[in-house]
Amino acid sequence: MEDAGKGPGWAADRGDGMVVLGRVSGVFGVRGWVKLVSETDPPDNILGYVPWYLRGREGWRACRPLEGKAHGKGMIACIEGCDNRDQAAVLVGSEIAVPRGQLPALNPDEFYWSDLEGLRVQTPDGTELGRVSHLFETGANDVLVVIGERERLIPYLWGQVVLRVDLEADLMVVDWDPRF
Repeated sequence: MEDAGKGPGWAADRGDGMVVLGRVSGVFGVRGWVKLVSETDPPDNILGYVPWYLRGREGWRACRPLEGKAHGKGMIACIEGCDNRDQAAVLVGSEIAVPRGQLPALNPDEFYWSDLEGLRVQTPDGTELGRVSHLFETGANDVLVVIGERERLIPYLWGQVVLRVDLEADLMVVDWDPRF
């Protein structure tokens, strides 16, 4: 599974062809730098995508990251035209996205997390478990959060638990006991 956005991984496609790779989470210093939450794997991959599209109240607007680096547990970046703390503050909360076509191509058995979110999930015998709400990482493997009549946490283990993904049919088949 890839994550561009967790490269084969996270990347939330909002239905408009844009794939969200992270967000602006705060300001850093007085020269217009911003703090980032990156959902790419590794986190600094977000710096390799140019241009970025930031979504604020007015919609998407293109911008160019000029410089960026890891800082503590997060990332910081300088964005063209953002020269002071006040300009940076306006960007806080903005999603950072790229057009889907800018993401690397995947192998047939790899998926971006955004491809999996929303899929119907069922067992091989056709028992419906719900839909994939989102995914998260653990140390061992990624986990699907499936919401149906209740929430289920299902490990994303290709070939063991996840047997088939059919994006055209909006379906994921899992080897999972419906009682769990």
